[in-house]
Amino acid sequence: MSSVKKSPWILHYDGSSCNGCDIEVLATLTPLYDVERFGIINTGNPKHADIFLITGSINEENRSVVKQLYEQMAEPKVVVAVGTCASSGGIFAECYNVAGGVDKVLPVDVYVPGCAARPEAIIDGVVKAISILEEKQKYVRK
Repeated sequence: MSSVKKSPWILHYDGSSCNGCDIEVLATLTPLYDVERFGIINTGNPKHADIFLITGSINEENRSVVKQLYEQMAEPKVVVAVGTCASSGGIFAECYNVAGGVDKVLPVDVYVPGCAARPEAIIDGVVKAISILEEKQKYVRK
């Protein structure tokens, strides 16, 4: 993580989920797990975000929202799918309006397994995303 020039900012979006992974994402911000020790900042503005962290599956209603948020992010950017629902649709996969996991709409760089994903796994996924972001920055600068 030595070549990152600024703290990576994360945009968290909840698709259609049970909110279990969202609770675990919030847990990563608590002093117990303290994801900010890696210099990570949570933002609500996609124009400031480097990492797009998505929980929950993609449905027909949020498909366009997810695409718009992704398109508003500056290059380079990394997408992290947190939990089983974000990875494959999970228990909601057979619902009439669920398209599936995030990869049905966006290119996913990191998959974080779990139902609900544990804070340790989420932090590991974010650290992997930072490494991928560093690699992508090398190609954007050239």
